[in-house]
Amino acid sequence: MTIGEALAAGAARLQAAGIREARRDADLLLRHVTGATRAWVIAHPEAEMASEQAKIFADLISRREEHEPVQYITGVQEFFGREFEVSPAVLIPRPETEIAVEAAVEHLSALGNPKFVELGIGSGCISISILAEVASARGIGVDLSPQALPVAERNAAKHNVAARLDLRRSDLFSAVDETGLDAVVSNPPYVPDDVIATLEPEVNEYEPRLALAGGSEGLDVVRRIIAGSPGRLRPGGLLVIEIGIGQSFDVENMFDPESWTEAAVIPDLQGIPRTLRAIFRGR
Repeated sequence: MTIGEALAAGAARLQAAGIREARRDADLLLRHVTGATRAWVIAHPEAEMASEQAKIFADLISRREEHEPVQYITGVQEFFGREFEVSPAVLIPRPETEIAVEAAVEHLSALGNPKFVELGIGSGCISISILAEVASARGIGVDLSPQALPVAERNAAKHNVAARLDLRRSDLFSAVDETGLDAVVSNPPYVPDDVIATLEPEVNEYEPRLALAGGSEGLDVVRRIIAGSPGRLRPGGLLVIEIGIGQSFDVENMFDPESWTEAAVIPDLQGIPRTLRAIFRGR
């Protein structure tokens, strides 16, 4: 079987299974198996595919037919210009979450030796990106899931920031005694519990529920983060939280203007209110 024939057959199978971007996903899986670049695949459709590679590719297509995310099949996802290991123990990093990184980097870059905490570190993509961009920063990364922390640890080592990232198992702030931090950052669970079943199967059947379910309104964890942050932040410290569609009004109203200033929502590239940032005034 040639490269071109394998790609066409894989894309046809995925399309028949209802995969929206069948050709793209087949191409990603093909390149994962062969190690070829996209340009090489385009330029050499007549190249023969090794029989063992063809078998592995067919097996991966079968997994994608069941709506298993490509990122879990390949074990990697790009985020903020870097490649991260991902597994079913962690959420798949998404482009809109880069907004939280940008907000944190802008704030921390202006400070000397800043320190921050990320609540729900997952793959580590947020903290590691911040540390890679702000060389003087140090981070604490916590997660309730014991399966997530080793993924973050490996990603931190891969991107040479492990010495500046303190990983802990913690239910939000429970294992964080530090005060006077310069930032609290989180992409918390914010999906209402009864909405999860309506999400595409790639999400509701494969991504970790612990990282998705935010209670009846989707705001249980967000509320706890906002309530706990004043005890950890220094005056002038930054809080950055990713939120869900339709939640911005309720979340903005959680901030006491006596304690917080500059509470504002940053839209994503689709214009959806996505990331809330606020500055702690002090008590």
